[in-house]
Amino acid sequence: MALWRETLLAKHVLEGNTKGYKNHPQLNRFKETINPSACINQYWISVYHEAVERGYNFSKEKINWEINVVKLKVTKGQLGYEFEHLLHKLKSRDENRFKEIVKIELPDPHPLFSVVDGDVEAWEIIKEQSPHISRNKSH
Repeated sequence: MALWRETLLAKHVLEGNTKGYKNHPQLNRFKETINPSACINQYWISVYHEAVERGYNFSKEKINWEINVVKLKVTKGQLGYEFEHLLHKLKSRDENRFKEIVKIELPDPHPLFSVVDGDVEAWEIIKEQSPHISRNKSH
C-alpha cells in the first residue's frame, strides 16, 4: 500500500500538482527522461497489476493508461544498493523471504529498467555505509 501512495505522490510531483516531496532523489531517474509523466505512469501500471495480483483494490482511474512504452537505465551499482537495502529490511521483518532471495546475486529489474554498468547513482543519499549482507548459502 505504501508503494501505491508513494507512486501517486511521485506522479503529482512530476506533473507539477504538489509543492512537497519535490526533491526526493528517486524522482531524478524520472525527471531526467524526455517524458517523466509517461515514465511514472508506466511504472504505476506495473504497481497496479502487482496490487491486483495481491488482492488489493486500487482506483485504476488515477493512472494514465495511454502511454508510450519507454526504458529507463539503472546502473548495476544502484540495483545492487537497493537490493542490499531490501535484504537488510527483510532480515529483521521477514526471515523466510530473506532466506529465499538472499541467494540471488542481482535481481531482475522492473520491466521499465534496463541494467547498465555503473556505480550507485550520485543522487542517492547514503546516510551510512550500506550494511553488508552475507550471501553464503548457509542462511
